[in-house]
Amino acid sequence: METTNIINWQSFKGLLIQHPELDLQFQYAQNKWVDASYHITEIKQAPIVSVDCGGIMNSWTEVIVQLWEPGEKQQERSMKVAKALSIVDVVEKVLPLDSNALVKIEFGNSQFETRQMFPSEIISDGINLIVDLRPDQTQCKAINRGGSCGTTSGGEECCAPPASSMKPKMVMKNLAAAESCTPGSGCC
Repeated sequence: METTNIINWQSFKGLLIQHPELDLQFQYAQNKWVDASYHITEIKQAPIVSVDCGGIMNSWTEVIVQLWEPGEKQQERSMKVAKALSIVDVVEKVLPLDSNALVKIEFGNSQFETRQMFPSEIISDGINLIVDLRPDQTQCKAINRGGSCGTTSGGEECCAPPASSMKPKMVMKNLAAAESCTPGSGCC
């Protein structure tokens, strides 16, 4: 995946555990911050199974932390990391989270369409633990494996079905326009 930094759940949670006394801040774009009144509304674990354009099956798991901004400001400072960890504890009592899962933060507000983003950097400034979010980019796994997305050097298209599964083309004839149907004419 083409991201600036991919972090798994174990590493993400470990960074939170190191800084329980700090305020947890999220930056979703350059100089754009999730409002301090945000809530962590849900933590999802999503197993992903896909088949790419080269016909290769891929699988991974994502842990998605969903943030929500209430309609009106409720507080001036963001929640403490310790409070976020208490929410994680509640979730993990019911749903054991995969320590190797990729972490995504899901967020949107009236000026920013909801999307899932990767924590690209997590920075402590002594008061805040700042999670800088960056969107993922689409990609071609075939290219990432050294293949191609398009036509290979042998002329095969990585996105096309194998030649053996191609059906022959049928020629259609308009029987209404035919004056007669005789053996060998192809009308029946």
